Amino acid sequence: MEEILYLCLFAFLAGFIDSVVGGGGLIQLPALFIFLPGVPVPTIFGTGKLASIAGTTSAMVRYVRSVKINYMAILPAAAAAFVFSFLGARALSHLDASLLKPLILVLLVLVAVYTFIKKDFGSLHAPKLTEAKEKLHGLLIGAVIGFYDGFFGPGTGSFLIFIFIGIFGFNFLAASAAAKVVNVATNLSALLYFGYKGYILYEVAIPMAICSIIGSQLGTRTALKRGTAFVRVLFLVVVTGIIIKFAYDTYGTGGSDFVKLSSAVLEWVKLKG
Repeated sequence: MEEILYLCLFAFLAGFIDSVVGGGGLIQLPALFIFLPGVPVPTIFGTGKLASIAGTTSAMVRYVRSVKINYMAILPAAAAAFVFSFLGARALSHLDASLLKPLILVLLVLVAVYTFIKKDFGSLHAPKLTEAKEKLHGLLIGAVIGFYDGFFGPGTGSFLIFIFIGIFGFNFLAASAAAKVVNVATNLSALLYFGYKGYILYEVAIPMAICSIIGSQLGTRTALKRGTAFVRVLFLVVVTGIIIKFAYDTYGTGGSDFVKLSSAVLEWVKLKG
């Protein structure tokens, strides 16, 4: 019972963070591994997915009511993400997800550095693709991100926000809203697979889902009230946190050297900028 209370607290925090800039898995997934020792990895992921989709869906509904969403770009991405997330969830049963960590770590560092250097990145909402290209890019991005989310997961929302800003030209708020639509598709697809296989601890997942919804509603309300500038700052904070976590998990004690190097690079960029 005590473990469930702690997991609910982490689900609340994850829902808050994820509703604004993604990255809730950084908080929720490690907590599940810590407080559910001995539980098989697919069951950990399945339980987490049920909690995550509750919060993400809650945030999506609120964003849809408040932010104009470009469905011509988002729906193809969501459809592709749904299909490939299912394939990613299946691959999780046969492959070692930790093999992705070094690559994801490098990508996250590049995302953080680029966002930090480009002060105006995501400040203006200026879509830059034609309708046809939006659909094509949406399909490709949905396929790649969908597979990643079903297979591994942490950082998916942050990657989506970065892509919707960098490729589609959305601002941070619109990108966050769009990311939620795609995230619901990826979570639903993976959840269907995990549920079919019996990889969900419902007695844990349902209380976590309720707390995730509460955190998500608070986070979405804060994002809409504070605007794009707030979302950008929180995005950088969360991505930096994910980098530190991935570095530690990937390189152990050596990860601290990597973190120091990343911090030094960011400091140098700040001085030059």
